Amino acid sequence: MKPIPLLTPYKMGEFQLSHRVVLAPLSRLRSYGGVPQPHAAVYYSQRATPGGFLISEATLVSGLPQGRQESSSFRDVPGIWAQEHVDAWRPVVDAVHAKGAVFFCQLWHVGDRVVVRPQQVSPQMSFDGRREELSSPRRVTAEEAPRVVDWFRRAARNAVDAGFDGVEILGANGYFVDDGHVGSAGLESRCRFALEVVDAVAREVGGHRMGVCLDQFTTTGTGTGEEHAVALHVVSRLNDHGVLYCHMIEPRIEGRRHVSRQLLPFREAFDGTFIANGGYGREEGDAAVGEGYADLVAYGRLFLANPDLPRRFELAAPLNDCNRATFYGAGDTDTAVGYTDYPFLDRVM
Repeated sequence: MKPIPLLTPYKMGEFQLSHRVVLAPLSRLRSYGGVPQPHAAVYYSQRATPGGFLISEATLVSGLPQGRQESSSFRDVPGIWAQEHVDAWRPVVDAVHAKGAVFFCQLWHVGDRVVVRPQQVSPQMSFDGRREELSSPRRVTAEEAPRVVDWFRRAARNAVDAGFDGVEILGANGYFVDDGHVGSAGLESRCRFALEVVDAVAREVGGHRMGVCLDQFTTTGTGTGEEHAVALHVVSRLNDHGVLYCHMIEPRIEGRRHVSRQLLPFREAFDGTFIANGGYGREEGDAAVGEGYADLVAYGRLFLANPDLPRRFELAAPLNDCNRATFYGAGDTDTAVGYTDYPFLDRVM
């Protein structure tokens, strides 16, 4: 029987993976008051398999600016900057490790995105592919940059102290790279903050424990040559820091949900493990791995709705549909609804 590429083993640095189906970072807004809850241990362990690889939801490296802690968009996002977060994450990580899986924490700095400035609105992409109108990010100033870089460094140390096997820096969706105009000498300057964060985290926990999540700095698939050049420059510079993996999101083409296969230049520029994400099903994932386009494939909505996704891929079994209404937060419903209540295959056969 011909092997299924997605289900073949893979060595990612020091981590021996049994398959190549990765849980993508998915914001779920169920960390009440910014503190991970016991139900997170159930959610993540449900999706853990021996030799599997999971990436946590985006986790804040610092508190929100004064007066914005109650923002409905960010109130229940988990943090990793304080000891209470480390203590709360520890049993979640333990539950994943008990299943034999590898678990990385995605680190996130939101800056001023939570601020609404109607005159400066730019479209951004959430994990489920919907467009959200968010304010244009305010650039990190030269005076602020050292402080923000140190937040990432300390958050990485906290994540490792909580038991995570490593960290992933969220650099997609405009959170990472300066949006200034690229001139003849502007490319390195535009990438400076991003690479300072990478360097600080690598020095703190080691490049072998670090991944970086990037896109082409465009959500439409029609980015300029400058945007492509900036993304390619950042990816190539990751090699200088021994970064374990590069996790890249395929651009969406005119709002259509299909794999655009535009990541090959980045794959070729990066020396480590390459993870592709964005619109993949089983067939597309098998093709990406089988053709060497990617080493691993990250799944969001499919993994959210199918906690036993690798098993379903193995058996070519039907997939559960996801409930979009419960993607973010539980609202007034039971916390389990749309979170830990998706059925496993053995419960529906």
